[in-house]
Amino acid sequence: MDNGLTGLLGIARKAGKLEVGEESVSSAAKAHKARALLLASDAGERTRRHAESLVTGNCPLLPAPLTKAELGGAVGRGSCAILALTDAGLANAAAQKLEGVDPQIRQHLEYKAEKTLRRRRETRRREKETQRGKPWAPPPADQ
Repeated sequence: MDNGLTGLLGIARKAGKLEVGEESVSSAAKAHKARALLLASDAGERTRRHAESLVTGNCPLLPAPLTKAELGGAVGRGSCAILALTDAGLANAAAQKLEGVDPQIRQHLEYKAEKTLRRRRETRRREKETQRGKPWAPPPADQ
């Protein structure tokens, strides 16, 4: 059972926060936009080695309990061996749904998700303050 992982991947795809396939995953990882990589359980050895080479401190490799066909079906493809989540919150949610993930990795992804959320809230707060500071002027009257 995938514990809702396929639904989460579908949401990520619709939100545009998911890269599918080796080339797009590789470019997202090299551009430091990937927050977590998901690898199918039956991925080939070459794909596994390539995914391990893309892993950085901010982008862990998470083994998915899904086959290539199941993973591809979750994102609207025939089959898919590797995915990259580009949103910290979605990467954290995926790590929480997966069993066997190192607790240190889970803690790191949770920290990144909280940090991203704090930044977004702070940006929204500043934007609202800027809007409040603008004086209101009535529209010009027709003479």
